[in-house]
Amino acid sequence: MDLKDQLKNLFPTHEEKPVVKVEKPNIWLQDAPIICKYEKRKGKPITILEGYTGATSDFKILAKEIKTKLSVGGSFKDDKIIIQGDFRDTIMKMLKDKGFKVKRVGG
Repeated sequence: MDLKDQLKNLFPTHEEKPVVKVEKPNIWLQDAPIICKYEKRKGKPITILEGYTGATSDFKILAKEIKTKLSVGGSFKDDKIIIQGDFRDTIMKMLKDKGFKVKRVGG
């Protein structure tokens, strides 16, 4: 007896709803590379992404996706994505897999 059968025994009038998949929005890809650089602020390392020429909303979506995949904090200010920690290699690989051109600056 699996879990679904047990639930049907407990709740006989319950009907399953179909699962609806939500498609991720397409992000505009640009010709110029996104600049990925490393800095230290107040002694703590940060990774900065800048140079995106598309819509601000697309860049915010990209920032949220990067933060959730890396499980780190960060912010979006002045058309820059600021990620806490030194994740240049990981972020560059993620962006290249999406089709972006990325340029590493500093170090």
